[in-house]
Amino acid sequence: MSTNGKIKVATMWLSGCSGCHMSFLDLDERLLELGKAIDLKASPIVDIKFDQIPEVDVGIVEGCVNNNEQEEHLRHLRDRCKILVALGDCAIMGNVPALRNQFPVDAVLQRGFVETESTQIGEIPMDPVMPRLLAKARPLKEIVKVDVSIPGCPPDADTIWYALTELLAGRMPKWDERNLKYD
Repeated sequence: MSTNGKIKVATMWLSGCSGCHMSFLDLDERLLELGKAIDLKASPIVDIKFDQIPEVDVGIVEGCVNNNEQEEHLRHLRDRCKILVALGDCAIMGNVPALRNQFPVDAVLQRGFVETESTQIGEIPMDPVMPRLLAKARPLKEIVKVDVSIPGCPPDADTIWYALTELLAGRMPKWDERNLKYD
């Protein structure tokens, strides 16, 4: 907990569309209420580098793990948070980014960099600084311990609100038809 009594929170997005963070922002006026209870220490919303995440109470991750850099960032956050939340279906089970798992990595890179209609590169970049694509896109739980999963693609703001307010109250969210919304 912060020195000001607020819960320290960090958010991160990996391979996904950022829709879960957009749903988080859809909390609208409730963000003001949430701001009274949390201290947002790191988030793509505030453009902090993932390797600079301080220790936090709650880490919230959107997206699945697609490359070695994302895996490193996820492990780093897991080491620095008490509760890790998988936000959305990509984080929970891979979802759309994991569709690439049907193909060998070489074929994915060939299609993405050489055969695509929108790129003029013509060859697969071999920059040693560029993150290395993993053999398979993986949900968070295959790499680290996940404490809470918030399902949905993306989860709606009410579902996110329920989970966050339960965590802030010191309880783990329990899902049923009253609080889990699918449109």
